[in-house]
Amino acid sequence: MTVINAIILGFVQGLTEFLPISSSAHIRIVGELLGTGTDPGAAFTAITQLGTEAAVIVYFWRDITRIIGHWARSLVGRLPRSDPDARLGWFIILGSLPIIVLGVVFQSAIESVLRSLWIVAATLIVFGILLGVADAIGAKRRRLRNLTVPHAAVFGFAQALALIPGVSRSGGTITAGLFLGYERKAAARYSFLLAIPAVLGSGLYELFKVVTHHCAGTCPPEAFSLGETAIATAVAFFVGLLIVAFFMRYISRHSFLPFVIYRIVLGSALIIALSTGALAA
Repeated sequence: MTVINAIILGFVQGLTEFLPISSSAHIRIVGELLGTGTDPGAAFTAITQLGTEAAVIVYFWRDITRIIGHWARSLVGRLPRSDPDARLGWFIILGSLPIIVLGVVFQSAIESVLRSLWIVAATLIVFGILLGVADAIGAKRRRLRNLTVPHAAVFGFAQALALIPGVSRSGGTITAGLFLGYERKAAARYSFLLAIPAVLGSGLYELFKVVTHHCAGTCPPEAFSLGETAIATAVAFFVGLLIVAFFMRYISRHSFLPFVIYRIVLGSALIIALSTGALAA
C-alpha cells in the first residue's frame, strides 16, 4: 500500500503544485486521509517538488536558457546590464534570497508546528480571499519588462510565505503580482521562474539529508522509503508537465475565482473535520 500511496501523493503533487491552491497543503491533507500513519513530511514534499520543478524547466526551457545566457553575457560586458533578460536574471536571484534565509532560520518550525492542519486550514482561507481581492482590483497592465527591484523584493517575500503549508508558492507570488498591477500571465510566468532556484535547492538539500541521514539529532520518521519517494517524484513530473501547460493557457482567458472558491471550501471543510475529530491536527 505504501507504493500506491506514494503514487497517489505524487499525482496530487503534480496536480496542485502550479495551481494557486497549495501543493504542500494537499500533500499534508491527502497523506492524513490515506492513513500513512504519519504526516508524509516536509522532506517528502520537498523532494517530490523536484519532479514538478523539472516539469517547469522543460516547459520554460527556452526562457530559462535565454535568461541565463543574457545574464552571463551581461557580466562580461557582451550585453548591457539593462538588457531585459539579464535584468530578469538578477531579479530572480534577488527574489530567491528571502525564502533561502527564512527557510534556514525557521527550518525547525517549518518541519513541525507549521504543518498543523489548523494552520493549513487558516492559510487556505485567508490567502484564498487575498487572491480573490488581488484578482478583482489589480490593474493587470504591467508586464515583466516593467519589473523593478522593489517589486522583485515583494515577489521574493511573497514566495517565502509558501514555507507555510496552505499559502501556495504560486498563489502567494501571483497574488503579490496582481496587487502590484501585473498581468495574470506575467505574474504566473515570473512565479514559476522564481521558484526554480528555491525549489531545486530545498529539494536537493532534503534529498541529501535523507540519503546521508544528515540531520540534527534523531532523523524524523519518514512515511515513505527513498525508492517510493522517487516513484512519487516521477509521477509528479509527468502530471505537472500537463498541468503547467493547462494553467498558462487557462489564466490567459479566465479569472482565479474558481481557485478562490475551492480554497475557501477546502479550508472550511478542514476546520469542520478538525473540530469534529474526524482528522487530527
